This record gives sequence, C-alpha cells and structure tokens, in this order.
Amino acid sequence: MDPVAEPYARPPARVLLVDDHPIVREGLATLINAAGDLAVCGQASGGADALQLLETCDPDVAVVDISLADRNGVEVIRELIGRRPQLPCLALSMYDESMYAMRVLRAGGRGYVMKQEVPKKIVAAIRRVLSGQVYLSEAMATRLVNHYVTAAPASTHPTSELSDRELEILTLLGQGKGTREIAEQLFLSPKTVEAHRERIKERLRLNNATELLRYAVQYTLDRAGAMATT
Repeated sequence: MDPVAEPYARPPARVLLVDDHPIVREGLATLINAAGDLAVCGQASGGADALQLLETCDPDVAVVDISLADRNGVEVIRELIGRRPQLPCLALSMYDESMYAMRVLRAGGRGYVMKQEVPKKIVAAIRRVLSGQVYLSEAMATRLVNHYVTAAPASTHPTSELSDRELEILTLLGQGKGTREIAEQLFLSPKTVEAHRERIKERLRLNNATELLRYAVQYTLDRAGAMATT
C-alpha cells in the first residue's frame, strides 16, 4: 500500500514592511514571523525601497507607516496599489486614525492600525486585510458610518484640499512644533517645510503665519474632541 501523503501545509503569507525606523521594523518583523501563518519577505525604509521590493519579494500584503522619510505613506500605498491593484495594504501609524483613515481608504488601502495597539491587534489587522476585509477600530468604523448617514452630500472639510504631507505638517503645527522641529521629525529640509506651509495657507485661504497657527491648533483640538466623544 502506498504511504499516506502528508497533508498540504499552506505557506505563510508574505508581508512587506515599510517603516523608516529600523528598530520598529525589527520589532514588527519579530511579531509577524512569530504568528506562524505570516512571514516578512522584505523590509523597506521608504517608498522607493518599497516599490523595488514589490517586484523582488512578491508580497501578499504590505504594512506601511504613514510618516516616511521620502514621502507620505498614503502616497506610497497609492503607488503600490497602482503597480499591484490586488495587493492589500494596511497603514500603520502613530497618528490618530481620525486624521488619516479616510485618506488611506481613498488611496485603496484596506485598513489602518495605530502603533499603540497591542501586538495581537496588529497581527489580527494583517489577517483581516489578507482575507479581503477592511480593518478599522470599532470607534472609527462607527464614526465613518455616522458621517455618511448624517453628512450632507456636498459637505467637505477645508482640509480635504490639502495633500497628505500638508495635512501631516498642519497637524504637527497644531501640536506646537516649529518649522525646524517638523523638518527633523519628517526628515525634510526647513525650506521644504516652509514651502508646504505656504501652500497650506493658500489652500486654506489664510492670510499669514498667525492665522495658520491658530487654524492648526483649532484643527488639532477639534480632532481630539471628536475622539473623546466617540
């Protein structure tokens, strides 16, 4: 009698990590590889590296940090999906999801998880998007449903005119950070941050730096208040 064939074992899903902090990447890689059904196939420090690894490691899912050195993570997700439309992408960030979750979804991403979440939730988020579903926190999912049910069809927030990087800079301004501090955090030159500030003023129709700072602080407070009431 022929020996009984061993049952087929499905290979772990390949995960591409995109984060510009080596220590964070290594920690995430250890967490993901320990899951058993997931394995990190490549680690990228920015968008350019991620696009290159997309071809060489053939990932099943990409986990992308929002704040990267060379470009905003939302833009990277958009580019990855542009090259590989079926690739599920999960955004990972220190920023509150109320600021970026909708932008990630509009870019084609499948979910958003904050770095402060417990490890098992990060792994659960990866598994969820791999299964073809969307991953958001319960609070954010409820907020989005309420928004679409109650918002007037034509209503848009002025910040919807901002690019992802501009929104990131507006948020940091609202947290009290100056141009040089923002430049260091985002790995940009102060001149580039100043250029972004000028474009933010133009798009929000603000007259000067004082109005910009006031708007940024109020925007950040409003977002914090929305989170507190959810």
